[in-house]
Amino acid sequence: MMAPLSAAEWDSIALSLQVSLIAVGLTLPIAYALAWLLARRRFPGRMLLDALVHLPLVVPPVVTGYILLLLFGRTGPIGGWLEATFGLTLMFRWTGAALAAAVMALPLMVRAMRLSIEAVDRKLVDAARTLGASRWHAFRTITLPLSIPGILAALVLGFARSIGEFGATITFVSNIPGETRTLPLAIYSALQVPGTDIAVARLAVIAVLLSLAALVLSEWLIRRSSGKDAHVV
Repeated sequence: MMAPLSAAEWDSIALSLQVSLIAVGLTLPIAYALAWLLARRRFPGRMLLDALVHLPLVVPPVVTGYILLLLFGRTGPIGGWLEATFGLTLMFRWTGAALAAAVMALPLMVRAMRLSIEAVDRKLVDAARTLGASRWHAFRTITLPLSIPGILAALVLGFARSIGEFGATITFVSNIPGETRTLPLAIYSALQVPGTDIAVARLAVIAVLLSLAALVLSEWLIRRSSGKDAHVV
């Protein structure tokens, strides 16, 4: 029988949940706007924007963390401005971990919502427009409701990706107990100490269970929102 979780391990789990929820919540409107733009508009530089959005999927997470460090560090153009204007510091803070998780989750969220928006028949929107509906009314009553399955999938996939984020986080905000040590970083830290196999195993099991639960929930929400049998998973 495994020993109960220590206070430090509970802190890492709670911090991971906090970071993931905030990262997904803050990313949602940005991801949906990008998804709609890529799905519905044709403009110069569209392919470049698409590539930039999906870049975190293909570059090493450490590179993403290094770019965040350059941009949002205290001497970076954005980080320096945030600190000078609002007194907000992201480096070595859990807020920086949330930013790193959001950046890594963004491509998955955009992709899920983009596919959902592209599946909405544009003839329905065009018909509403010919009947006098404004662009905003047509979007609010047609595109947005019909793309809800993609939004739900994006939320849960983004949450699962944020839970597992490691490389960008440790590069950008380091591995500080009680501040930036999320669940993956806690597993990494335990691996560096001899005789902590049991601790590593139970943290790994928790990480797997959280990710699995998120994926199952994603499938259930998609089926439920699209009218399919929600009991089949």
